[in-house]
Amino acid sequence: MKKRTRVGVENDGLNRKIDWELRPGRMLVQKRDIGDANSGIMIKIKVSHGSYYHDVLVHAQSTFGDLKRVLSPETGLEPKEQRLLFRGKEKEDNECLHIAGVKDMSKIVLLEDPASKEKKLEEMKKNQGVLNAYEEVAKVRAEVDKLSQKIVDLETSLLSGLKVSDREIVVLTELLMVELLKLDSIVADGEAKVQRRVEVRRVQSFVDTLDNLKARNSNPFSKKSINAVSVTKNWERFELGVGSLHIPTPLPSSTKITQDWELFD
Repeated sequence: MKKRTRVGVENDGLNRKIDWELRPGRMLVQKRDIGDANSGIMIKIKVSHGSYYHDVLVHAQSTFGDLKRVLSPETGLEPKEQRLLFRGKEKEDNECLHIAGVKDMSKIVLLEDPASKEKKLEEMKKNQGVLNAYEEVAKVRAEVDKLSQKIVDLETSLLSGLKVSDREIVVLTELLMVELLKLDSIVADGEAKVQRRVEVRRVQSFVDTLDNLKARNSNPFSKKSINAVSVTKNWERFELGVGSLHIPTPLPSSTKITQDWELFD
C-alpha cells in the first residue's frame, strides 16, 4: 500500500477544494478518491497525429495514460507505441491532464514511438519481401511449365522410335538451367522458401529426364533397330544355306555318260 501524504488544499476556481498529496519520488499530484475516474467534468481534447486530428472526450482528471487508451482504437496504436506531447514536452503516463494544464479544447500532439515505428517498417519490408519472392517463384514455375510440355513431346517421339535433334535437347537443358539460376537468386523466407525449394527439385528432375532422353537418342540400338537387324540375319542364313556344319551332299546329275557313238548323216 502506497503511503499518501496530504500536503495542501486549494480552490480550483469552481468553488471546489483540491487536495494534494506527495507520492513516492516526491511527485506532487492531486489526491484522487475512488470513483473519480467515473465522475467529474468531461473535456474535449484535439489530438494531432500526423496529418490527422482526433477529437476525444475524457474526464478532466484523467491521466495521459488514460488518454492513450482512449486514442488506441482511434489511431491503431497501442498505448506503449504512443508518445504524447503537450506544450512541446513529452508527458508520462501517470501525469494528470489538469495538473499539466490541459483544458477543454487543448491541443496535444501524438507521435508514434520511434522504436515501434522502426519495428513496423521492418515487418512491412519482410512481408513485402515474402510477397515478392512468391511472385518470382510463380514466374519461374510458369516458364518451367512451358518447357515441361516440350519435354513430354520429345519423350513421346523417342518412345515411338523416332530420332530427334540432339540440339533440341541441349537447348531445353540450357533453358532449364537459366530458370534454376533465377530460383537461386530469389531471397525467400518461410513458406516462400519452401515453394522455391520445391521448384528447384522440379527443374532438376526435368534436367535428369533430358539427360536420359539424350542418351536414348544417341543409342542406335533402339527397339525398332534391333528388330530390323534380327530380320536381316535370318534372311542371310536362308540365302547362304547355312544350317549345318557338314558339307552338303551333291545332287545326282541327270546326264549319263556312255561310250556308244552314233553316226549322223
